[in-house]
Amino acid sequence: MKDIRLLADHPPGASRAALPVPGLPLGHVPGVMASTQPAPLPAELAAALMASPGPAPKRERTRRQLVEAALRVFSARGVATSTVGDIAAAAGVAGATLYNHFASKDELVQAVALWLAQSLCACITDSSAGVAEGAERMAIGNRRYLWLAEQSPAWALLLLDVAALSPALLRVTGDYVLADLRLGLRQKAFRVSSEAAALDLVGGTIGQAMRMIAAGMAPPGHAAAVTTLVLAGLGLPWEQARALVRRPLPPLRPPLPPSPPAASRRRARGGRAA
Repeated sequence: MKDIRLLADHPPGASRAALPVPGLPLGHVPGVMASTQPAPLPAELAAALMASPGPAPKRERTRRQLVEAALRVFSARGVATSTVGDIAAAAGVAGATLYNHFASKDELVQAVALWLAQSLCACITDSSAGVAEGAERMAIGNRRYLWLAEQSPAWALLLLDVAALSPALLRVTGDYVLADLRLGLRQKAFRVSSEAAALDLVGGTIGQAMRMIAAGMAPPGHAAAVTTLVLAGLGLPWEQARALVRRPLPPLRPPLPPSPPAASRRRARGGRAA
C-alpha cells in the first residue's frame, strides 16, 4: 500500500502545489516541491482511509489504485488544477486504462469523495456511536472535524475542496448531521425553525472554521468557541453548550478487518468448501 501522507503545516496563502506527496515520485506531479516537515494523517483516520477492502477482482484493484492516485494528486495540486494525465501518471497506468474505469475527471472526483465519506467521515461519526444525547453527538462531530484541521491542515483542505465539487460527500456528511439534529430535536435540546437552515448553519460554520484553522489564522481555542456557538445557534442554552464542549472526546475506533470469503472461513474451521 502506498504512503499517502500529506504535509500538514504550510503558511497561509501557500500554493497547494507546494505540498509534497510522500511515496509518490515527485516527477509524477509537476510543480511539487520537497519538504522536510511532512505530517501524517492522524493514525486512527489513516487506518480507516487505508483499510483493505479484502480480496477483490483485478478490475476493482485497479480502480482503487486510480482513486488512491487521484487522492495523492489532488492533495498536491488541488482538485481544480489536477489533470487526468497527472492521475494516470501517478497511478503508473496509461490514460486509456484510466478511461476504462472513469469516463471523466468529474467521475473520478465523485469516487474520491465517496471513498473519503466511507472512511474518514464514517470514522469520525462512528466515534460518537455510544453517545445517547443528540447535542453531544453534534458537538463531537463538529469538534472532530475542527481537530482534523488542527492536526492535518492539508487533509482538511482536501476534504473541503472535494466536498465543494461532490454532492455525494455533502449528502453523506449531511445525513450524519441531520440524524444528530433530529435526535436533539426529539430530546428537546435543540429548537430550530428549519432543518435545512440548521444544516447550513452547521456545515457553513464548521467548514469556514476548518479553513481558518488549517490556514493558521484562527486564535487559540477557536474550535471550542465555534462549536459552542453552533450548539447555541441550534437552541441549546449557552452554559449547556459550553459544558458539552468541555467533555473529553471519545476515541476514534479502528476499522474492522474485512471478513474472509466463505470458503476461507470453512477451511479455517476445518470444513470443506462446496
